[in-house]
Amino acid sequence: MNPPSIAILDFGSQYVQLIARRVRENQVHSLIFAPNVSPEILQRHSVIGIILSGGPSSAYNHSAPQPHPGLLNMGVPVLGICYGMQAVCQQLGAKVQAAAQREYGRTTLERTADDPLVRHLPARTTVWMSHGDVVTGLGEDFVTLARTPHSPFALVRHRSRPLYGIQFHPEVTHTPEGAQILRNFLFDICNARPTWNAGNILDQAVEQIRERLRGEAHVICGLSGGVDSSVTAALLHRAAPDKLTCIFVDNGLLRLHERARVEAIFRGHFRMDLHVVDASKRFLERLRGVIDPQEKRIRIGHEFIDVFREEAARIPNARFLAQGTLYPDVIESGHSAAGTAANIKLHHNVGGLPAELGFELIEPLRDLFKDEVRMIGELLGLPEEIVWRHPFPGPGLAVRILGEVTPERLELLRPADQIIIEELTAAGWYRKVAQAFGVLMPVSSVGVMGDGRAYQGQHVIAVRFVESTDFMTADWVHIDPNVLSRISSRITNEVAGINRVVYDVTSKPPATIEWE
Repeated sequence: MNPPSIAILDFGSQYVQLIARRVRENQVHSLIFAPNVSPEILQRHSVIGIILSGGPSSAYNHSAPQPHPGLLNMGVPVLGICYGMQAVCQQLGAKVQAAAQREYGRTTLERTADDPLVRHLPARTTVWMSHGDVVTGLGEDFVTLARTPHSPFALVRHRSRPLYGIQFHPEVTHTPEGAQILRNFLFDICNARPTWNAGNILDQAVEQIRERLRGEAHVICGLSGGVDSSVTAALLHRAAPDKLTCIFVDNGLLRLHERARVEAIFRGHFRMDLHVVDASKRFLERLRGVIDPQEKRIRIGHEFIDVFREEAARIPNARFLAQGTLYPDVIESGHSAAGTAANIKLHHNVGGLPAELGFELIEPLRDLFKDEVRMIGELLGLPEEIVWRHPFPGPGLAVRILGEVTPERLELLRPADQIIIEELTAAGWYRKVAQAFGVLMPVSSVGVMGDGRAYQGQHVIAVRFVESTDFMTADWVHIDPNVLSRISSRITNEVAGINRVVYDVTSKPPATIEWE
């Protein structure tokens, strides 16, 4: 796809993906690029506006990232946010220096002039600041549009070029009028049109898939039952139902009734060609005696590849492999136009299937964020339980069982996990929570069974509920205690062998979302 786009230049901001998502919420396409991307590359991507993100650097340091010198001469509107503003202003002769009074948190913005960028804004509003440097000595080339008590140039515009600078962060919810500022930039300054919507995305994706699958070639889709692989499978089925085969590997580490649910939806409802491979004994044998979580992941990944390769060899004319790679996967693995990310993580779609399998990749979702994928899923007719499903780790319940994974321990966690999801859903909290699950602890707990104390064979379940928008940071959910009470009561009464339930109240950071 190559629609008119807003380029987001990544100077190391923790909010860079949030900026891109804010643009797309207005049905305008956005892409993230390296900070020194050339004008030629931007032109090839049909860029109609540029946003320079914030970042941790100081523009006056020689090692600080800088935009390409030709960027400001493209004639394309540019909006610099925080560090992005400082970098642009410095290139145009202004001075950037450490602030006498740093600004962190909420402050009051006072509008001082009229301009399309501040249209519809009140005279005074709250904004979110996070900076230790300021721009000074703007000269006569810039007009000040707004100020704060400690930033006289909080929002500026160049007199003759379509260049704007904002010292605060309009992309965060702590800036109530930030969405309006971004809308003004997109529609009044860049003349963008709201054409990036689920319907158009779906139509273009179907057309591109059909173009790639001309002839006798067949495509295999590794189906896990999660949101990404499910939407990928449904999209391929819409485009070329007679050329698609889905492979679902039952690794024995699934949630309760997971295999039956996948079969009912994709084979029963959608009538897809679905191959289900029961490899549970193979996986559990590979995990025998393994305690280290990283070793668990490695063994599960290798076994998955072996099982998948064996099943794929049975499918005639299989030339393509479809994966549910998303845009954040591409960015964070260092393969996007933004270059290598600060914190590289390898995306793990379909168990991390390697290129050595010999297939050509089809990744129809690699330009999309998760919320866009969910919208596509709804248009394709996937049930709500799939579209809005919480993330589930590739290694499955193996990383939610601390210590060795055994059939007996799986039979403790599965029903407890099911109770957690059932009660969360019944209470109307499922869609309010980003991720919910139980963890089986590697400890025994003393309890009272009948009239006596019980210790041997009694286990502990930790319940984890988090709220997050990007899963880079997360907070524990301050959920209704009555929900926790019902979960605890049901688990200890219905799951023999569990006599204690605890609730995890740790945020990310310092903890991760998963326990292993």
